[in-house]
Amino acid sequence: MALVSKAGRILHGLSVLVILLSGCSPEAPEPESISRGIDTPDSSKPSVLLITLDTTRADRLGLETDLVATPELAALAASGLYFEQAFSTTPTTLPSHTSMLTGLYPTEHGVRENGRRVSRELVLLPTLLAGRGYSTAAFVSGFPLAGQFGLARGFDHYDDTFVADRAERPAGETTDAALAYLEKGRGTLFVWVHYFDPHDPYEPPEPFASQYPDDPYLGEIAYMDQQLGRLISAFENRFAAGPWKIVVVGDHGEGLGDHGEALHGNLLYQGAMRVPLIVAGSEGDAGTVDRAVSVRQVFATILDWAGEPRSDGLLDETTEPVLAEALKPYLQYGWQPQFMAVQDGLKIIRSGETEIFDVRADPNETENLVGKVEMSPELGRAISGYAEQALVTLDESQGQLDQQARERLASLGYFGSSGRPTLRDDAPSPKDMVHLYRDLDVGAGFFISQDYEQAIPVFTRVLEADPHNFMAALRLAVAHSALGNR
Repeated sequence: MALVSKAGRILHGLSVLVILLSGCSPEAPEPESISRGIDTPDSSKPSVLLITLDTTRADRLGLETDLVATPELAALAASGLYFEQAFSTTPTTLPSHTSMLTGLYPTEHGVRENGRRVSRELVLLPTLLAGRGYSTAAFVSGFPLAGQFGLARGFDHYDDTFVADRAERPAGETTDAALAYLEKGRGTLFVWVHYFDPHDPYEPPEPFASQYPDDPYLGEIAYMDQQLGRLISAFENRFAAGPWKIVVVGDHGEGLGDHGEALHGNLLYQGAMRVPLIVAGSEGDAGTVDRAVSVRQVFATILDWAGEPRSDGLLDETTEPVLAEALKPYLQYGWQPQFMAVQDGLKIIRSGETEIFDVRADPNETENLVGKVEMSPELGRAISGYAEQALVTLDESQGQLDQQARERLASLGYFGSSGRPTLRDDAPSPKDMVHLYRDLDVGAGFFISQDYEQAIPVFTRVLEADPHNFMAALRLAVAHSALGNR
């Protein structure tokens, strides 16, 4: 039982206890209100359809690969603008979507993990659009975006009805719900539809499962493309006589084994951070854009269309660095925090050490250019300033989720933390710890389901490899205590 004693010593030295999963007390969606819009859309403002694609890599769409057919997205991109270097603000669902609906980086909106509460002090996009005469509705497909976490605020209608007994729902069901709303929605509309299908586990329906037997992730993407095609067609037909705009954007990607990461949330490489982004409409330019943009700029873009001028939209020729963070390994395991900045094709990652990549010439990030290229002073200041702000603004009073919510997030592979750990001098870089990711996730799954017998050997292995991992130490000690071990 030496490891139990070691776990106890580690726990004794922790300044902040990390709990099984923390977040926030539940918040029910606000009641559906009477549509604010008038029967006839305002011809001076476009109705807007925002489609967000969960866990979707940009290079796994038919726009960039022959491995999968995505004709609906290809057609939309051909009629509008395709942003070739669009980046998430963080490789996690709720924080990324909060950036889209506030225009803020995580350092500013304060949501760093799933299972947190979006502050009521933040002004969300639907509230601003309602003030400009829009009727607003949302249809989400994954529990991380359930109304209780705060993004329902400001919507006339927020459809997360599936969360009563499931952690996610398929694209077909979400599309059906959105189409029913489009038939009855009045006036100028803002409709947000979120698809969760490419998230692990990858289980596409037929015929897509048979079409992609060796890569079900691609099958999920093909199925999602089919369903969003139904949605786009209905939206365009609904507003054929008036102006309309569509934004399709990913919240983050998926590692798929790149740089040792199978899923997402731990690292800042392109597979998890570069996302699809398409802007199209009843009028506007078509083509490709190769400058770096952030998903947070969706906010300013839509407000500008609605008649509230903003200077930081996707269509503005801004060239300032695009920033991002990945704090899960820091918050949960005590490893180095990670930050990213991209400008003019050059990408910097800092995780206790610095990596530099030319993501245009080297999209797989195979060659670290440290010592070979010089970053601009602006890029260096941007990433240093973001890192400093990020570690100052971490919220230390997150509250707790109930057991049912913890289990539902755990079923999707999400495990949260509480408080802010102390960064020790010898904290490893997350990129050097990829061999532990599977054990950490598997062990957390056993722990959440209270299968302590199975959890103990997994966390024992983790602590043998990483003796200062406070999450593993805490869970190992709790597991032994629950079983009466001494």
